[in-house]
Amino acid sequence: MNDRLQSIRDAAARLKARLPGFSGRADAGPATDTEGAGAGVGRSTGAGGFGRRAGVGLVRALPWLAGLTAAAGAVALLVAHPPVHEVPRGAVTLRVNTLTGGITEARSGSVLKLPGLHDVRDLPVRDRSYHPTRFARADGEAPLQSLEGLSLGLDLTVRWTVDPTRLPQLAATLPDDIEGDVIAPALQGIVYRQIATHTVREIFSTQRGPIQAALEGELRRKLAADGIVLRGLEIGNVDLPHEYREGLENLLAEGLASEKMRYTLELKEKQVKQTELEAAAEKVRRETAAEAAAREQVIAAKGQEEAMKHVLPFKQRQVEQRQLEAEAERVARVRMAEGNAQARGIEADGEAKAREKLADAEAYRQTRIGKVAVDQMAAEGALLSRHPLLIQKAMADKLSDKVQVIIAPPPADGGFIGKTLLGTKQEPTQEQGAQ
Repeated sequence: MNDRLQSIRDAAARLKARLPGFSGRADAGPATDTEGAGAGVGRSTGAGGFGRRAGVGLVRALPWLAGLTAAAGAVALLVAHPPVHEVPRGAVTLRVNTLTGGITEARSGSVLKLPGLHDVRDLPVRDRSYHPTRFARADGEAPLQSLEGLSLGLDLTVRWTVDPTRLPQLAATLPDDIEGDVIAPALQGIVYRQIATHTVREIFSTQRGPIQAALEGELRRKLAADGIVLRGLEIGNVDLPHEYREGLENLLAEGLASEKMRYTLELKEKQVKQTELEAAAEKVRRETAAEAAAREQVIAAKGQEEAMKHVLPFKQRQVEQRQLEAEAERVARVRMAEGNAQARGIEADGEAKAREKLADAEAYRQTRIGKVAVDQMAAEGALLSRHPLLIQKAMADKLSDKVQVIIAPPPADGGFIGKTLLGTKQEPTQEQGAQ
């Protein structure tokens, strides 16, 4: 491209050098100066001739000047907008000749594009991804509606490319914005209709795979008519309202709990079967062991039967020996019992005599103690009779050592003991008044 521009600039320079008007003006300048410097008389005549020559040269140079201006404008236009189109990476460029209708295909490099003659169109040949955002969120611009009428969002990813066998046809029919004008309307028409026939639970968990397969198959058939090949459709996050998501999570948790319980019950059943099999095996083992033990006992019984033939005479002699030993032991025990009885009789007589002596001693002791107590009580009674204030003193001693007690003799008339201490005046009786 730079070589072409340089060649165009060289041609314009050569054309400018060959123009006669430019060369005449270059020669006339120095001559005019010389004449003006040499003689002042012929100044007017030389100036008039120079003007006429310049006018004639300018008239002759007008076509050349117009061509030069057009060439310079063309060069500037080519520099500003070069007629070369670079093929984008991962795309194919189709150049259509508007005069002949011929189509040229280029997959790399540059393509010559002449304005007014060529029409260039780029089409992708690599896989591209389309990620719609209108219905990606439940609170978005245009959320989807489930069978129950609940709003939800669906995160979809569409991988597509154009049909490489129909590139000439697609260059004329496909719009510039393929995703916005072709894929988006087709996807929206399919997604809204398909999602509206399923419940949220089916979309979220149980029927996710079949729904994705149905969307992909229908969208592939619809885009194939427009020359677009669908590589795949992936369903990502399913955006649900917050309240429904919490309820669904609780429901899924309960479902997981029920599944866990089912597996637990199955495990218990298998454990029961295992226990039954182990019990059956234990039963068989015990039966086998019992049969073996029975056979052992039969063999042992036969051996004992053979041994008893030799043991019985020996046992009989042992019985006779034990009878003799028992008779001797009985006689020894009788004699020992008689001796023990005699000894116990002697011990009982001695113990009875000892108890009689102890009883006599106890009676004598009680008699003496009674006599002493009587004598002591008689002495105390005589003492109290002589000194009755000892009772009050004993009571005062019993009360406390901090209580001060005044001992006074009791009145003769049996009145209050404090009268003698207070010194109250005795009122005269009626007999004393009569006297």
